[in-house]
Amino acid sequence: MFRNKLSIVTFLLAIGLQSGCATKPSTIYQWEGYQTNVDAYFRGDKVSATEQTQRMEEDLKKIRASGGKPPPGYNAHLGLLYGQQGDLDLFAQQMVAEKNQFPESETFVDFLLRNFKKKEVK
Repeated sequence: MFRNKLSIVTFLLAIGLQSGCATKPSTIYQWEGYQTNVDAYFRGDKVSATEQTQRMEEDLKKIRASGGKPPPGYNAHLGLLYGQQGDLDLFAQQMVAEKNQFPESETFVDFLLRNFKKKEVK
């Protein structure tokens, strides 16, 4: 069947490439509807903070159930939605979750925590 080593290598390479194309790419984060929710938020769509919060909480349950990780900013955005609803405990809880998952966000998250609390006190 094979006349030389080069044809064997070529055959194996072709098989390897075909099988490589058939695999599903892995992702670091599981996004669910996060991008849609953020888009709706910044466009000012008529979706209430409560409804967005519910959607994101449902998506977060799915992400955790599948063993995935939410993307950067997920918990911070969820926290801001809770803050808009006046729930400062859940706001702070989500901000701490963001810092724990993404330590590089600490400076920005601390800024949000300080300024949001000042805004609410006024």
